[in-house]
Amino acid sequence: MNPITDVCWSCAFPITLFGKTLDFGGQQDIPTTPSTPCLCNANIGVPVGFWEPVRQVDITRKPYCLVGLGGIEAGAGLPADAPGKVSKDTMDSTRVESFYHAHYYLNPMMYYLGLLLDDACIERKGFDLAYLTEADPSWVDDELNNIFNPDAFLYGNPIAVAACSADCIAATAGWPLKALHWCAGCNGMIYPLSGRNIYHYGGVVTSSMLTQRLITKMHREGIMWASTGSAGMCGYYPQILIDKTTYKYQMTFPIPQTDKIDGKCCQPFGKSTITWGVGKEIPAIGEDFSYLIFRKRDCCQGAISF
Repeated sequence: MNPITDVCWSCAFPITLFGKTLDFGGQQDIPTTPSTPCLCNANIGVPVGFWEPVRQVDITRKPYCLVGLGGIEAGAGLPADAPGKVSKDTMDSTRVESFYHAHYYLNPMMYYLGLLLDDACIERKGFDLAYLTEADPSWVDDELNNIFNPDAFLYGNPIAVAACSADCIAATAGWPLKALHWCAGCNGMIYPLSGRNIYHYGGVVTSSMLTQRLITKMHREGIMWASTGSAGMCGYYPQILIDKTTYKYQMTFPIPQTDKIDGKCCQPFGKSTITWGVGKEIPAIGEDFSYLIFRKRDCCQGAISF
């Protein structure tokens, strides 16, 4: 990924100061930044908010293929419980199902590119491949996954599934519904937190859904932390149940999503792919995907030291 040409940097906006928005190009935002001076370690600071590119996710059919690193194959000789696939269901030939592996990278681009050298509010880590589902047996086995996430049984019913239509409408119009945390908007269901999709409607839809699943899984396992609101002013905090309204994402492979639609080139989780996903799945050479994740960051500027 070329950080200059393949990243939609306008997604980092808007910036908020004291809860007031500095708008650049009509980018989407949520009102999480406090409007009063903040305090961290007895130091008074200015509450600021922005969208920080911090993570990257691969969705791939080939085990150990690092899509976000140019297709490097990192697992030569390593076992994988299941290869990726897109195929017709053996019991219902009219239905297509799929399975993909996923990779989770730490990618705090603002820090390692040196864009804000004197800003302690940005995440200060280097690039790292932090999680591969090839090493996670629960990503392959739905039943094992449900043992680790027993609340999944609550959402496998027609009422819970029907409620996701409201999440689809809300995400496409603006933001997904935080309360419907089991829904991936127009892209499907979050649970089970595995790589299997029993209703495959295309690579862009499925990879978007699995990207949200993986981020949800990272929250559930305490690997991904939250950074918004008053609780995030002085640092990150664990959030086991994801607030999906605090994320935006953009495709970086196979086609970098940099062309703007209505002034935007990234979208919230669950938004319909009809507008932005057209032509972004290429047979044979572009059926795996990589996405850059922007997380809302609220911080007490000036009160946090390095």
